Amino acid sequence: MNPVITYEDVVAAATRIAPFCHRTPVMTSGTLDALSGMRLFFKPENLQRTGSFKCRGASSAVAVLAGAGVRAVATHSAGNHGAALAFAARAHGLACHVVVPATAPRVKKDAIEGYGARLVLCEPTLAARETTCAAVCAETGATLVPPYDHPDIMAGQGTIALELLADSPELDALLVPVGGGGLCAGICVAARRLAPGLRLFGVEPALADDARRSLAAGTIIPSTYPDTVADGLRTSLGELTFPVLRSHLEDLLTVDEAAILEAMELIYTRLKLVVEPSGAVGLAAALANRERFDGLRVGVVLSGGNVDPSRLGAFFSARPAC
Repeated sequence: MNPVITYEDVVAAATRIAPFCHRTPVMTSGTLDALSGMRLFFKPENLQRTGSFKCRGASSAVAVLAGAGVRAVATHSAGNHGAALAFAARAHGLACHVVVPATAPRVKKDAIEGYGARLVLCEPTLAARETTCAAVCAETGATLVPPYDHPDIMAGQGTIALELLADSPELDALLVPVGGGGLCAGICVAARRLAPGLRLFGVEPALADDARRSLAAGTIIPSTYPDTVADGLRTSLGELTFPVLRSHLEDLLTVDEAAILEAMELIYTRLKLVVEPSGAVGLAAALANRERFDGLRVGVVLSGGNVDPSRLGAFFSARPAC
């Protein structure tokens, strides 16, 4: 069986996206190191264009499609992929249509429209997203660009590992958020080539642990769009991402809602970065597994920062006092 993507695919994607995406830095915090008992190396994709890692995958896929003569694209998204696709489509002169759950944060909807895409609202289920998007494609003739289950998307997301391991080559472990699995799958493929001994962990909310259950069962268990604060991690694994994660991950860690909000607040107060709840799950997992990672050099992907400013106070006040 041929691999879904290869290391060479990730390297090629890095070249495609270079004119459009930032090379984000690696950040550290002595305070968080002392608190966790490990050395933490953060990859802040909240500083990426469009505010999340999704810019990488979307730019990779759209560059390929534009080169093939495609003139319009469409997708369904929890918000970040939609904004990234709108951004990439505008950069290449393509029309763009984005289907988003009506419950998605306003800041994400505004970003999609701000980049010039047509916004189409649907019910907050994966089935509704997919059905509505299929209708939009049929109506407009647009080419579907899936949010994660696509080789060019996965390769684009994998460029994070190229940068992180170039800047921090001595990492012992890496913690990556998992929703649909495109980010984690792309990173796994690149990291495994560059650092064969690196321990790779996926992280998801305990309320949305379909990936953990899927890997344990050996088959995809669909998400039911659970009510977790980490709205970007509510989706199911894809047919392409599932076997990659199954092959490369040492474990799939889960974190509860209080831990996510605590990590989000620590990132805000200690790193001075605003991340959305989905972006904070890696730090939450590190803190919840101190014994497992004690004394290790641990990479943490902060996947995005598109949180509604009006919700920040509510998120932090919802966290129980220590």
